[in-house]
Amino acid sequence: MRRPTDPLDAIAATAILGVDTVWGGDVLDPSGAGRFIADSWFSDEPLPEAYAHPAAARLRLSGGVGAAAVDLPSVDAYLAAVDVPGAVRELSTRSRAAGGARGAYLEGVADSLSVMWDLALEQVGRGPAVPYDRCVLSSCGRAPVPSRPEEKRRRLAELLARAGYPSGTATGLLAAVDAWRADRLVPRRSVRQLADAFIAWLDEGTRRHVLPHLPASLHDVPRANVRFLPLENAMFSGSLNYLGRERDAAGAPRYEATYELNTSLQISVPEFADLVSHEVVPGHATTFALAHALHVQGRLGFEATVLTMNTRGATLFEGIANNAILMAFGVKEVEELPDEDLQIGVLLSFLQDDAKNQSSWLTWREGRPRDEVASALRADCLVSAERADKLSGAWGRHPLLGRMSLPAYLAGTEKVAALRRLHPPGRVLPALFGVSGLVDVVSIDRVL
Repeated sequence: MRRPTDPLDAIAATAILGVDTVWGGDVLDPSGAGRFIADSWFSDEPLPEAYAHPAAARLRLSGGVGAAAVDLPSVDAYLAAVDVPGAVRELSTRSRAAGGARGAYLEGVADSLSVMWDLALEQVGRGPAVPYDRCVLSSCGRAPVPSRPEEKRRRLAELLARAGYPSGTATGLLAAVDAWRADRLVPRRSVRQLADAFIAWLDEGTRRHVLPHLPASLHDVPRANVRFLPLENAMFSGSLNYLGRERDAAGAPRYEATYELNTSLQISVPEFADLVSHEVVPGHATTFALAHALHVQGRLGFEATVLTMNTRGATLFEGIANNAILMAFGVKEVEELPDEDLQIGVLLSFLQDDAKNQSSWLTWREGRPRDEVASALRADCLVSAERADKLSGAWGRHPLLGRMSLPAYLAGTEKVAALRRLHPPGRVLPALFGVSGLVDVVSIDRVL
């Protein structure tokens, strides 16, 4: 890969890894449990002082400002060595000056990093509370809104009744979902075999319905070089960890990733098919691999190698992943999927987006207690008891994830779905997958 010469590369690396380190993230950790804001580093470039300084290692080890007991001396030692807020400000200034699609993307990253920095100050009592609206607008490109899952529930009730699980009330619908899921639970001892089968199935759909709209130079990029691993006691259902650091004998990337699946997850086979499309192909693993290839080809800049959570770019990636199964089948709507059991699974997955968004809204806008939030997520969004517990607690009440990450799933899903309805695949798919330049959930509009 090229060695970056643009000063914008260096300042982007410092700003992103600086904020990541403050929050206790480690971009080189192979597990999603150790990563936080910086979601990848598959460049061959040396890591900046923001990561490599000895004070950074101590701060990461302590858990950063997100730890239950913040080690303030470690925070202060790191900030004495690395000017994190200065790097964020400089990234914002240089991005505006750069202009164009790249400048717009990096300006969005800088804005999100500034919010995450202010949330860090709030967390240690050195700054005011960050307004909820500012958090959501920065990560999602739109103001916060409550979820409206009624139409999904109505359609789900129809499909469940046809499948032999009738319901006449809200309580009855939740019981019907639980019964349907229990009859189709993924056998935990067969997860890897089932994942391999779904990857092959979905990759074939991607070859037929996505690749024809992308440049020929991307057709042979490995889209699903993913190894499934168990993950114990995680707050999330799973974590796709794009690694991208292996090279073959000729020095070319192998585009490898791992997917860590929460061992406590209660999921049906149709829901698991959607999860594989989301995390692997043509979702996250494919998105990252194509960005990697475009960088190798010199068509995307250095920032494509250090993709960042809680930004408008991450919101677009979640939208791609949540619409991935529709892309693999070449359809735009759930009801166009060929199997009604699969439609049920996808609707339940979409309702999890509503649940994530609603957890954020009820917790941070309405100030509801955790038990009320969990009950609402079960009743309104039909998630499992395990998901309701995680979304209302460890994730929903997290000072950063609850305000910036959780709303991103619904915002991204709705944005990508709207773009796919509006534009033909030959126009929208290259834009979504970075062929026209790295874009986010806002800047993609100027590309299209």
